[in-house]
Amino acid sequence: MIELLLGPLSPGLWAALVVTAAFTSMMTAALGAGGGVMLLAVMAQMLPPQVIIPVHGIVQMGSNVGRAIMAWRHIDWRVIAAFLPGAVLGAGLGAWLLVSLPPSVLYLSIAAAILYLCWGPKLPRLVLGPAGTAAAGAVTTFLTLFVGATGPLVAAFIKQIHADRFRTVATFAAAMSVQHVFKAGVFVGIGVDLADWIGPMASMIAAGAVGTWAGLHLLKRMRDTDFTRLFNIVLTLLALRLVWQALAAD
Repeated sequence: MIELLLGPLSPGLWAALVVTAAFTSMMTAALGAGGGVMLLAVMAQMLPPQVIIPVHGIVQMGSNVGRAIMAWRHIDWRVIAAFLPGAVLGAGLGAWLLVSLPPSVLYLSIAAAILYLCWGPKLPRLVLGPAGTAAAGAVTTFLTLFVGATGPLVAAFIKQIHADRFRTVATFAAAMSVQHVFKAGVFVGIGVDLADWIGPMASMIAAGAVGTWAGLHLLKRMRDTDFTRLFNIVLTLLALRLVWQALAAD
């Protein structure tokens, strides 16, 4: 039983990843974004390169599904209905192309989009409508197959649509659940074997549920204005981290 739970990990690495999953899920639930990128950065130091993005995607899928279930009353289903077909298209294109795009171009493009969505003028109503949301679903789902964590970009886009903190967090969780389902499907479809990682992934998903519960309770204590300020600061820091990654990749 212990061997199944640990998988290929040592007890120390397993415990570190489980604690990180709980903390990052709490962070995302309370602040709206950031946990997925932080978890990916930690996984990159501990897991074999070939399983980092698939394992991260499945753990994030579990975490976001849990958050969406806990906050389901606040989900904007119209946004999800528009996001879904775009995500299908993006996943299909990514699975078909299977290209390795220059990391620096991807990182800088995502960082620029996040900074604009946080601090630039509000997007036109047409862009925030069903067509624009579908396009966002397609682009971010395609990109997540190659860079791992495009959550901040999705979060910044949804924040343009909703000012209410619970609406933002719940709709973001549902959108990322959709994206990670297709992401996991692509990696399974191309033959990535994750059988040995079932125990660690299940452990991190369970820990993420606990973190989400704690984060949503913290969110209740915030005002919308405080949430917006913290949300933009967190996303800006993540965008600056992407710029740093782009410069380091050159």
